[in-house]
Amino acid sequence: MKDKNLSDALKNIIEKELKALSKIIPNDIMNNIEEGISEQVQNIIEQSGYVKKTKYQNLEKIIKDLEKRISELEKH
Repeated sequence: MKDKNLSDALKNIIEKELKALSKIIPNDIMNNIEEGISEQVQNIIEQSGYVKKTKYQNLEKIIKDLEKRISELEKH
C-alpha cells in the first residue's frame, strides 16, 4: 500500500473515532490532538519501514550524488 493511501486510511479511521469528541471539545483542542496524532501515526509508519515518497526521493538523490563524487575521486 502506498504511504499516502496508508496515511489516508489511518486518518479516516481516527477521524471517525474522534468525531463524537469533536462535538464536546473546542476546535483548537481538536486541532492540536489531530496534529499530535498525525505526527505519531507518521512515526509508527516510518518505524514499520515505510517512508514518505519525498523523503525517499531526497535520500535517493543524496545517494546518487555521493556515488558520483566517489566515482570522480576514483578517477583521480
